[in-house]
Amino acid sequence: MAHSNPLMAKSSGTDSVDSAVQSALRTLDAEGSGIAALTAALQSDLRAPFTAAADLIRNAKGRLIVTGLGKSGHIGRKIAATFASTGTPAFFVHAAEASHGDLGMITADDVILALSWSGEQPEMKNLISYAARFRISVIAMTAEREATLAKAADIALTLPKAREACPHNLAPTTSSLMMLALGDTLAIALLEGRGFTSTDFSVLHPGGKLGAMLKYTRDLMHSGDAVPLKPLGTKMSEALVEMTSKGFGCVGIVDARGIIVGIVTDGDLRRHMGMGPDLMTATVDEVMTKNPKTIDRDVLAGEALEILNSSKITTLIVTDASKPVGIVHLHDFLRAGVA
Repeated sequence: MAHSNPLMAKSSGTDSVDSAVQSALRTLDAEGSGIAALTAALQSDLRAPFTAAADLIRNAKGRLIVTGLGKSGHIGRKIAATFASTGTPAFFVHAAEASHGDLGMITADDVILALSWSGEQPEMKNLISYAARFRISVIAMTAEREATLAKAADIALTLPKAREACPHNLAPTTSSLMMLALGDTLAIALLEGRGFTSTDFSVLHPGGKLGAMLKYTRDLMHSGDAVPLKPLGTKMSEALVEMTSKGFGCVGIVDARGIIVGIVTDGDLRRHMGMGPDLMTATVDEVMTKNPKTIDRDVLAGEALEILNSSKITTLIVTDASKPVGIVHLHDFLRAGVA
């Protein structure tokens, strides 16, 4: 009778799940240690070169050229994209392809950010020589202070040593995350230093949900006769007709100066149902919610949506200098792809 090999026995589903979770936790712990080491380095040895790198990129007449290969190349592409989307013109050049014509993409006004954990990739040699020939500034991002790349660079961002999350300490995991994080810190430091605003961001991100969130309230609002409004002193019977005909479930109340002072909503009607028939002959002054939440026409759609969600309401009167100029409903955000 054959006997099963205990080493080949299948673990239970519960054991398998627990093992996977424990592995994930070890990975996060290792990668978290790498980020912690990077944080400490930025407060000591990495502080001065980081500041110098940020200044060099900020003052460049040309663009930031990010280069690398392998996993560093993949990280480099993301870093270049982050820079480009946050106000620093940048693009990625593959270190190997550079030797086959792509060096022509790099001008003397540019700055090169070269990523290599070891700093010894032979594919970097021609790129380094090209940079030296045309006096193009190079920033190296590497873990080896004495590496060829670090020595050839004008500024070396030396990352602290850290163990990979891979149990064999081989697959680039922690190291890749540290490179990405350092690239992000540079990009955000430059964003903040330039005073790059959400308006600037919207110019570079017109598409998708992000682009929709960067629209302004004025781009989504209903205006003119579509806005349900009535003056103080209006009978509730008239206000109800206005509310029903405009279809927003509310009516804004304005004073003699045209300033919004209240709002009557479906909720207000329910709260005053005890008035019976007298509700229709009462004035809006008696029923309305005073000082309603409003939003300026120049507020970003994403912020407006946050107000709706946090206040648990579906409609906002849009104002300009406290006077109603429009109205937005949650459905408008859904149609625009913001929500």
